Amino acid sequence: MHPHSDFQLIEITPKKHNVAIELAYAGADNFTGKPVYARRFCYLHSDAEKRFRRAMELAAAQGYGIKIFDAFRPSDAQWVLWNHTPDPDFLADPRRGSPHSRGVAVDMTLLDGAGDELEMGTPFDTFSPLSHHGNTDISPEAQRNRSILLGIMSAAGWDFYSKEWWHYQLFDSRRYPTLNDDSLPVGMMPPA
Repeated sequence: MHPHSDFQLIEITPKKHNVAIELAYAGADNFTGKPVYARRFCYLHSDAEKRFRRAMELAAAQGYGIKIFDAFRPSDAQWVLWNHTPDPDFLADPRRGSPHSRGVAVDMTLLDGAGDELEMGTPFDTFSPLSHHGNTDISPEAQRNRSILLGIMSAAGWDFYSKEWWHYQLFDSRRYPTLNDDSLPVGMMPPA
């Protein structure tokens, strides 16, 4: 029996979900400068996947698409990120558990009709006050785009993190257990 058979992770794919996926930690273009994941799998808990589908519907109704930068992040990966940059403003301490490691968080942005990312004022994973929701030191266009994303995700039942415009998680995320890489049918992490 699978060690977490009661904890349903659903793979998110471009084909099944009509979403762009560019997992930041599966390549070297992230704040660590090296790949954290060996395999490019994108998962959400079934509760989060339902709300994510609703967010996609709301975005599409306004002419937008969605791009995912990260979703489920094994606890093993959270340790890699934390050991590189132990900043509690932008990374969850792995001893407490991240909503990502519970499968109930997604890092994302909106795409326009041509498939280009909307201007959000900072790139994903910019560890700066400019990434905070409500920051008025970014362009009015970026402020509007963040507000659109926040509105879509809030209407779809997601909570937000005030210091990262890209991060959304389910309310009460700590009621979900954290999962390691060995919880997956095929692991995401490189061999130890």
